[in-house]
Amino acid sequence: MKKLIMLGSLSFFLMNCNKKPEPVTPKVETDSVAVEEPVVDTLGTKSFCYLGVIGKDSVFASIDDNLGTISGKLAYKNSEKDSSKGDITGFKSGDTLKLTYEFQSEGTKSKRDIFFIQKDNILIEGIGDHKEEGGQSKYADEKKVAYKDGPKMNVADCALVSKALK
Repeated sequence: MKKLIMLGSLSFFLMNCNKKPEPVTPKVETDSVAVEEPVVDTLGTKSFCYLGVIGKDSVFASIDDNLGTISGKLAYKNSEKDSSKGDITGFKSGDTLKLTYEFQSEGTKSKRDIFFIQKDNILIEGIGDHKEEGGQSKYADEKKVAYKDGPKMNVADCALVSKALK
């Protein structure tokens, strides 16, 4: 009888040793209320294009905003005055773009401060007295720059603006 019990125990032991353990997968519960939201890149560069028409004159702007550091291109196409085209660089302070416009007009390179207010889909140029300082035209008093009567630009198709900036 002892041999039979020993033989049975040994058989049972050997049968269990050959079994591979099944991996235990944890049960994941899903939240039926949760909504999957798309990932929005809030850190990358944002590009905006604007177009303004005042009478027979046009203004084109292509602006890249990289976390408040602004760069881009600006062109004034005037019908009866000299046109200008060049680069803009600067920074964003609240809703104000404080930029330096380096441009070519009649074969002469120039630099001047140019400020814009960016509201909704409109860009409004600041108007104020300028003074020459270090070869650059700067606002005489930044606090007296007025935006109410400045030229306005609306959001435009970037393909159209890029074509005009070439």
